[in-house]
Amino acid sequence: MAFGISVILLAFATAVQAASYKRVACPDGVHTASHQACCAFFALRDDLQENLFDNTCGEDVHESLRLTFHDAIGFSASGKFKGTGADGSMIIFDEIETAFPANNGIDDSVDALSPFLATHNVTAGDLIQFAGAVGITNCPGAPRLQFLAGRPNALIPADIGTVPEPQDSVNSIFARMADAGFSPNDLIHLLASHSIARADHVDPSIQAVPFDSTPFTFDTQIFLEVLLKGTGVPGTPGNLGESLSPLPAEGELRLLSDFALARDPRTACTWQGLINQQEKMAANFAEVMSRLAVVGQNTRKLVDCSEVIPIPKPAVKKPATYPATKTFRDIEKACPSPFPILGTDRGAQTKIPACPNGDVDIEDCSD
Repeated sequence: MAFGISVILLAFATAVQAASYKRVACPDGVHTASHQACCAFFALRDDLQENLFDNTCGEDVHESLRLTFHDAIGFSASGKFKGTGADGSMIIFDEIETAFPANNGIDDSVDALSPFLATHNVTAGDLIQFAGAVGITNCPGAPRLQFLAGRPNALIPADIGTVPEPQDSVNSIFARMADAGFSPNDLIHLLASHSIARADHVDPSIQAVPFDSTPFTFDTQIFLEVLLKGTGVPGTPGNLGESLSPLPAEGELRLLSDFALARDPRTACTWQGLINQQEKMAANFAEVMSRLAVVGQNTRKLVDCSEVIPIPKPAVKKPATYPATKTFRDIEKACPSPFPILGTDRGAQTKIPACPNGDVDIEDCSD
């Protein structure tokens, strides 16, 4: 009898578990989802990939990822600044927030994403974080990010001063990040995003200037190249927030904040420890991004729709290497731990691609 009851209870538990994992049919007649709230994101994903990102790790991907941070960091645990975090305020109050100096150029991604709100039933905060998570999957080596849906729209704009700037002191940057809930090491892991970033406004004389020699690949080159001795600038000198670049002739720009964070004793070993550690870099980035994407939000009211995020393109099977002519002698080592042993690119000069397809002339990039 006891055995029979156990079997019944086991069958009941199995049925309940199966019911809890039952997928729902989406209104499009094509997809199923773990929750009805996820259905709207399938069409949005495909629309973004086809009509904004072109399924490539291009400029719109770079800019959308930047927007995820600038929107989410608009939060202050201490109450020093107004803002409710990852809430879409950058789009909802675009005329206010895009005018902040730290958000210079962010209007490009705001303008690119805003039309999708008119054709898809999602909130601005969800759109920003979803676009960043979808876009980065086009970059070889990037992780698959978590995506939670259900952020309410912002009711107020974030205050000026919530976004750290490259000319800020390390102490100031750490303090701003701590007020939003992030440690110095969290910040370093977030800066893996600079591996696919380019600048349009640090030096007004040049556009789409990369921070490392592989700007269309989510890899660890950024952590190596920022530690190389600077020798010049790719454009005009004297720009606020710019440091000397190790590859000025090749067209690489270095942010002053990256330079300082890589050499600060509080973060130098975390920075160095990511060189040639692709899986570690990707995993740490994904973990911190999962927290950044919900800053200021009640996660108990959000729905996990990570299943809608595409599988990212696989990492390039190439270890980190010194750019051509560079060696360990060019490293400004700030961490006492042993430095990884790396090779050097062949040739007289490392060529930095200007286009996702590898072309070095930006005029040859596909529209």
